[in-house]
Amino acid sequence: MKPLTITNPAEFGKVAVLMGGTAAEREISLNSGNAVFQALKESGVDALAVDVAGSPIDALAGLKADRVFNIIHGRGGEDGVLQAVLEVMGLPYTGSGVMASALSMDKLRTKLCWQGMGLTTPLWFVLKNEQDIDACIAALGFPVIVKPAQEGSSIGMSKADSREELIEALRVARQYQCDVYAEQWVRGQEYTVGILAGEALPAIRLETPNAFYDFEAKYRANTTLYHCPCGLAAEREQQLQALALQACNGLAVKGWARVDVFIDDNDCAQLIEVNTVPGMTDHSLVPMAAKAAGVDFNQLVWRILETSMAG
Repeated sequence: MKPLTITNPAEFGKVAVLMGGTAAEREISLNSGNAVFQALKESGVDALAVDVAGSPIDALAGLKADRVFNIIHGRGGEDGVLQAVLEVMGLPYTGSGVMASALSMDKLRTKLCWQGMGLTTPLWFVLKNEQDIDACIAALGFPVIVKPAQEGSSIGMSKADSREELIEALRVARQYQCDVYAEQWVRGQEYTVGILAGEALPAIRLETPNAFYDFEAKYRANTTLYHCPCGLAAEREQQLQALALQACNGLAVKGWARVDVFIDDNDCAQLIEVNTVPGMTDHSLVPMAAKAAGVDFNQLVWRILETSMAG
């Protein structure tokens, strides 16, 4: 990893750690935020934990913060809305800017960008209502995975193996009041690659007995296996890391992120999505990858905060 650019915690000034939010991932964000806050305090940073349960403008009012560590997952924190507020307020912050956050939070627009770049992502079909079901089946067949386009943490996602299951999966996803699409099921191995300050961290291979790496597998189950080293040959892992960086650069992602990708049974890497405010809980993947690279949790948090100093 690159050497630290900041060595004195006082250079950061007062840091507001924004957590919580109002999206479906609020509980996870609070867990991540408390872990980040404790790490900053242990490193001597003048940090303040801020639970954003409504307007971020109201939450920041009177705090006189010098910068923000954004750890609000999902809509309202990861989709460009908070980033725009902070830009207007003149507060430096961690993570990607308005455009990159908005694009990356919208999995459909992300896939369109990658398609335009010539990068491989699984085939998909937008589902507006039940009238689209038969056309979707004709286009993708089964199985498919149905996703709300603007949610994270696998919230609202379902695997469908039949017409009846596809209808039910659409009903579940539509509860989150955003675009819904079905994606062709990828048979192969699932990997994730963390990005930190323009460098790729070691890849992690995910293994779960669940139908897919869902919310339960991510945050609650003890049956999920995380393989780091991931088991790929060194050259293949480097290719995967380069792909993750390319996928982020194409969306103007900066600071830190996590890219999810499958390597299918034909050895083709298929990009799934980018998370621009990844989890920082005890089950989270970026801290796991950083540790494999020799960066402990407190150092990781420090390095992420450093990225708020750029420009």
